[in-house]
Amino acid sequence: MQIEQFLENSARHFPDKTALVCGEQRFTYREIERISNRFARALKANGIRRGDRVVACMDNCSEAVFSIFAILKAGAVFVMVDHTTKSDRLQFILNDCGATALILPEEKMKTLGGLLDGSPCLQVVCLTDTKGALPGEGMQQFMSLSQILENSDSNDEAPPKECIDADLAALIYTSGTTGRPKGVMLTHLNMITAADSVISYLGNNANDVILNVLRLSYSYGLYQVLTGFLVGATVILERSITYPYLLFDKISKEGVTAFPLVPTIAALLLHYDLKQHDLSSLRYITSAGAALPRTLSRRLRDMLPHAQIFVMYGQTECKRISYLPPDQLDLRPDSVGIAIPNEEVYIVDEHDRPVGPGVVGELVVRGSHVMKGYWGLPEESERVLRPDPVTGERVLHTGDLFRMDHEGYLYFVSRGDDIIKTRGEKVSPKEIEDVLYLMEGVLEAAVIGVPEEILGQSIKAYVALGENFHVSKQELLRHCAKHLEDFKIPQQVEFRAALPKNGNGKIDRNELRSTMETPA
Repeated sequence: MQIEQFLENSARHFPDKTALVCGEQRFTYREIERISNRFARALKANGIRRGDRVVACMDNCSEAVFSIFAILKAGAVFVMVDHTTKSDRLQFILNDCGATALILPEEKMKTLGGLLDGSPCLQVVCLTDTKGALPGEGMQQFMSLSQILENSDSNDEAPPKECIDADLAALIYTSGTTGRPKGVMLTHLNMITAADSVISYLGNNANDVILNVLRLSYSYGLYQVLTGFLVGATVILERSITYPYLLFDKISKEGVTAFPLVPTIAALLLHYDLKQHDLSSLRYITSAGAALPRTLSRRLRDMLPHAQIFVMYGQTECKRISYLPPDQLDLRPDSVGIAIPNEEVYIVDEHDRPVGPGVVGELVVRGSHVMKGYWGLPEESERVLRPDPVTGERVLHTGDLFRMDHEGYLYFVSRGDDIIKTRGEKVSPKEIEDVLYLMEGVLEAAVIGVPEEILGQSIKAYVALGENFHVSKQELLRHCAKHLEDFKIPQQVEFRAALPKNGNGKIDRNELRSTMETPA
């Protein structure tokens, strides 16, 4: 099976059902199947072949969805890149993966300067929205999606299938916060396995209406479309959460049943009294991308008692690793849950030896959803994909520190490179952040280690307060002293109106490190 069959099967079973809503646009499964077939044939006619990498640079729009399935139907590998990506990063991705085609809006192309001339592998550029004359100069051949769809002579049948499930389906580039961006290689089997597992514990079905405000270039956002189309659900794409009231109205009018978010979005929405809006259709809320503070999970549960709340943890390298069943949220508020279906996880020490319950070590993941490797980085791939001591197969060493209880529930401690070493002790930033979130008024918190000659590293906390809250540094430190050992209490505190976020909505610790104020 290949991923494009998610669409093909739903088009066969639910041809006239609304599959996609983007603003005022609505598309049925039959329409998306026809559009993506035409688009795929046009790509192949312009030289795109099995295994070619095709970059799609756009926001949450219908053309992005058409592009994903058209690329797959053409036998190629899709590479989703967010529309806000700067020219230098986009050029890096194009050249790193040797992309033969680029799909983007005409307005975006106008901002790229000499990018096309600096991408020697690029053969085809497809503009999604132009109806006028196409550029006639340069190394690349230009095509227009609008003209392809309006051509009455176009073939609406799917191209013959060439791929098998072991072929690459996607490259998803990491954010690059710990170095150069890396292209995570995911096969059809990797992604189908992940999608099957996710829908099994979320209970997705054709009656679901999924509201997605997460970017499609982000694994978490991308899978909302993939899992939705797998079960024949309706997916609503939103470009932003700038106006939460519009989202609340959409949930009510469209009967939204599923709402994936990250903690920063949850914090924003909880500025409002959710009980004042008709959100009764919501069946579940998922949270991933970062740890969901227990204060936020409790408020979400109190505001939306009818909706199940799934706390989840994952990595781009394997999509999803764990989920916390909603009935465990009160019993294990600090856990990220158990292994997802059809997966095995365990924890090892620095010598790759399994450790027992309660012992902190590196989390290891085994399953057919684990990536094939990093594109063009064999040494980096071998560093994280190492042989299992029993089976000999390659398993994913996540680099994240966890502990596991006797019942198999996982507890995130820290990213390995985020651990703060101070006064000869190892301190988890998350432990301090959890305490900060317990203080009334704290909306966002992040803790990092700052180089210090005597301590090794001192602890610095960044805090953003909610509207109309006033908390002093002394009050914050007294609060920490009630809950933490002396060596875990921050030496520095900096208040900000808001903490920086990366494109996926996570608090950007590297940005905080690069803009650190010199302590007074």
